[in-house]
Amino acid sequence: MRSLRSRLLTTITGVAVLAVSLFAVPLALAVTRLYHDGAIESLEMEATWVASTFSSAAPVSLPTSLPRDLTVGVYTTDGRRLLGSGPARSPLGEGVEGGYLIATAPIPSDEMPGVVRVATSYDTVAGKTHIAWLVMAGLAVLVIGLAAAFARRQSARLAAPLENLTRSAQALGDGDFTIRAPRSNVREADQAGLALEATARRLGDVLDRERAFSANVSHQLRTQLTGMMLGLEAALARPDAALTDAVHTALGRGERLQTVIDDLVRLTRDNRTGSAPLDVPAVLDEVRECWQGPLAAQGRRLTVNVPDDLPPVSASTAAVRQILRVLLDNALAHGEGEVTVEAADLADGIAIEVADRGPGVPEGVDVFARRAADGHGIGLALARSLAEAEAGRLVLRRTVPPVFSLLLSPAARNGSPGPVP
Repeated sequence: MRSLRSRLLTTITGVAVLAVSLFAVPLALAVTRLYHDGAIESLEMEATWVASTFSSAAPVSLPTSLPRDLTVGVYTTDGRRLLGSGPARSPLGEGVEGGYLIATAPIPSDEMPGVVRVATSYDTVAGKTHIAWLVMAGLAVLVIGLAAAFARRQSARLAAPLENLTRSAQALGDGDFTIRAPRSNVREADQAGLALEATARRLGDVLDRERAFSANVSHQLRTQLTGMMLGLEAALARPDAALTDAVHTALGRGERLQTVIDDLVRLTRDNRTGSAPLDVPAVLDEVRECWQGPLAAQGRRLTVNVPDDLPPVSASTAAVRQILRVLLDNALAHGEGEVTVEAADLADGIAIEVADRGPGVPEGVDVFARRAADGHGIGLALARSLAEAEAGRLVLRRTVPPVFSLLLSPAARNGSPGPVP
């Protein structure tokens, strides 16, 4: 398959050759006719002048001041030569005869009726015609050469952006999301390049989020699984341990792990084209049921407050459940005293806050930064990414005692989330 560059070069050059040919061939014929008619006209003038020199008072002879390249003769009206040079007989008239271009003029004399015949070699006229043809051919070659140079430049200018886009697309396919298509001053190609760059950036952002999401998810699953295994190992290590209670505890943790897995699988398959309205009371009732026991085992109290007139919000139930699970797990592991989960109306959305009475967060520490070295911050990083995926925000509203706020957007009429306050 021929390249675009080659096809453009061939097409533009071919059009130039066709245009020059269509113009040059008629012009060459016209030039040939022009030289022929000009020579005939010149010969007619010479013949008329010679004929005018004859009169009844003058002797019958030809003028001596004639050009050397002319053959002049006087003929009778029936074509017989009387004097001068030329063939013995001639059909007279105008045209080409025996390699000569001829013209005639009648003698204006009653005493000497006849015709003056003037001829010149046709090679002289043909030579001038050929020189004109050579000049025209040179100009045609020059025009075609300029057209070919222009075609080469234009084909390169038009094909280069597409070649650059092809290389950029191949680089994108190889995993390079930092591609930058060179600008070509061809609007359509530049727009395609900008669109490809934007797509590469979006794909890179999505891939980064997916990688971070996968790492954070693996941490969450590993934490749940580790807790279940440690509980079983501790029960097996104590001869007097109540194995039935340990098994029930492990089953409870296994069920919670199954819920986490189901939620995360559902979130990874969700196309985020618009979440359904969130049933906030149901989600917080589930929080109360799930976390009241673990907190009570530490001698701590769980308080859940849900107003009756909360505005509707759009968010994935699985995402909100996992965000609250991370916050309550942090409160259980690092907090102290009573844990409060409360929903509040913000007029343009709602806030679900999780607070405890612990020492809080040290000054200057970014709790949402993922620090893989010590394992801290991974759960909160996952929670924040889930909140942002639902067009919400997760913030640390107060450091001591700690209060985390999950801000959710109101439900839009079209079913898609609105802006976050």
